[in-house]
Amino acid sequence: MFAKIKEDFVSIGSLFTSVSTLLCCALPSLLVALGMGAVVAGLASDIPWLFSLSRYKNWTFLIAGVMIGFNFWLFYGRKRQQSCEIDEDGNETACDTAAKWSKGILWFSFVLYLFGLFAAYLLFPIQKFLEL
Repeated sequence: MFAKIKEDFVSIGSLFTSVSTLLCCALPSLLVALGMGAVVAGLASDIPWLFSLSRYKNWTFLIAGVMIGFNFWLFYGRKRQQSCEIDEDGNETACDTAAKWSKGILWFSFVLYLFGLFAAYLLFPIQKFLEL
């Protein structure tokens, strides 16, 4: 029971931390690159906590990376011991459906994390190098 709650917490936590990396760093960078600096200024005045994440982006990315890495380990790395019912007709069980959703959420979180990582640490050095 406790292990299932821990896995659910890590899955949901990795999704929210990867979204926070996207919001803190990728979204403002994208908006500024598209010439929408006024939108970023409006976001800063309407949602000030959003830019607190930017101030602590190293910690935000570290926590998100650890949670996503731990989630990958939970899903792929350790021996899976599921106690699921077996459908005699070959139909998909609730356990199979939950595993598919968990896998999809995990990979979606990872893609969001990579996009935020690119925007936070690589986008401006690449633009500076290419003199754009």
